[in-house]
Amino acid sequence: MEKHRCGWCVGNPLYEAYHDEEWGVPVFDDDTLFEFLILETFQAGLSWITVLRKRENFQKAFDNFDYKKIAKYQQPKVEDLLQDAGIIRNKLKVKATITNAQAFMKIQEEFGSFSKYIWNFVDGKPIKNSFKNYKDVPGNTPLSDAISKDLKKRGFKFVGSTVIYAHMQATGMVNDHEGSCFRYSEV
Repeated sequence: MEKHRCGWCVGNPLYEAYHDEEWGVPVFDDDTLFEFLILETFQAGLSWITVLRKRENFQKAFDNFDYKKIAKYQQPKVEDLLQDAGIIRNKLKVKATITNAQAFMKIQEEFGSFSKYIWNFVDGKPIKNSFKNYKDVPGNTPLSDAISKDLKKRGFKFVGSTVIYAHMQATGMVNDHEGSCFRYSEV
């Protein structure tokens, strides 16, 4: 019997694998939280499948999302990234990645980890929604508004409420799998 999945991923093997294995699974390690933050940043204004198809290229181009290295990138590295056809070549987003790596480390210094900081917004446990259809899922919420505002205050760029809500979904801070999806109760 075919498993029921959220409607947004059905029909694309890459989307389905991402949905089945990663999306909505609670993430507490800083490395993965940073990776998703960067990918969501580049996704802003584009479809997620575009970023997903380029994920390995992003991984190579951005030193496996090593925020300590990224925070030290200088102009020659920025120029190299802007020539890399394997990623989304947006100068503002590339520069924001460097700025965000620096701000990410400041949060780690203040809170002990980025994970402690971000998960504190949901008291350390996922918010479990119960949508029947993925089309009913909001693009942002008052909570993502608040997180976005706080991140911007801390110097982050390209972290609007919609980007933050997508990050919350991807990293399992919120479970937005459709109620009938086989992953809903698993995550």
